[in-house]
Amino acid sequence: MPTPSLARVLTFPLELIGAKFLNALEHVGKGGWLLIDTAMWIGRGLVLRRVRLGVPGIITQMVRVGVRSVFIVSLVAACVGLILAFQLAPPLEEFGQKEAVANIVGIAILRELGPLIGAIVLTGFAGASIAAEIGTMVVSEEIEALESLALDPIRYLVVPRVVASVVSMTILAVIADLVAVSAALAISVTVLDIPMTTFMTNLLAQTKPVDFATGIAKSTVFGLLIGTIACSNGLSVEGGAAGVGKATTYTVVQSVVAIVLADLAFTAVFFAMKLV
Repeated sequence: MPTPSLARVLTFPLELIGAKFLNALEHVGKGGWLLIDTAMWIGRGLVLRRVRLGVPGIITQMVRVGVRSVFIVSLVAACVGLILAFQLAPPLEEFGQKEAVANIVGIAILRELGPLIGAIVLTGFAGASIAAEIGTMVVSEEIEALESLALDPIRYLVVPRVVASVVSMTILAVIADLVAVSAALAISVTVLDIPMTTFMTNLLAQTKPVDFATGIAKSTVFGLLIGTIACSNGLSVEGGAAGVGKATTYTVVQSVVAIVLADLAFTAVFFAMKLV
């Protein structure tokens, strides 16, 4: 068996990295074009009366994507609020600042954890479902049937799901904020012996409307990323049922990575603008 040459041994890692990079660029390009097409259809629907966005379809997807996620988002948010309060109290008490739990919880939840909790849950709960549903339509040739009837799949399948993801993610972030802060308040009053008036005074003194606004801005973009990535992977399914499974897995992984990178970009911009 011939041994590989030294040049081949040295170039193989570069080829592998290059292939991965080009594959990632291809995925980003597909998602970008899909987002542009979706935005164009939304613009047409808002400007032209003859182009309908399908409000009943959007409402149906909001119920499926958002309403059914409320319980699990609330549960996770409540747990995060309790964990933060429990973990922060002991080190702060060493410095005689146990009441500052409210200050840190407010900033952490409104700016970061509220949107992130909703986004991660929505990715696993709804993003994978959207990718699997559209992927199944591709495998069963339902997409081709729509095209044969001169019906654009982006208008009838992608637009309702992306719009529902954006609206649902924004609302879920607000719910996560309220539940997490309420849970931290409850445990601070009942277990940590922090008076409610002290907690609320510190919370309102530390947090500003801009903290809430930045979190909502993040959640809107997170919802856009989740909906676009899920629909893009669903429309790209190849290879039957196995392809649907891969699309579902890719959607979860890519959405989480995209959310974290977008969060980092937002934080860097807000830091440069002195909003954090």
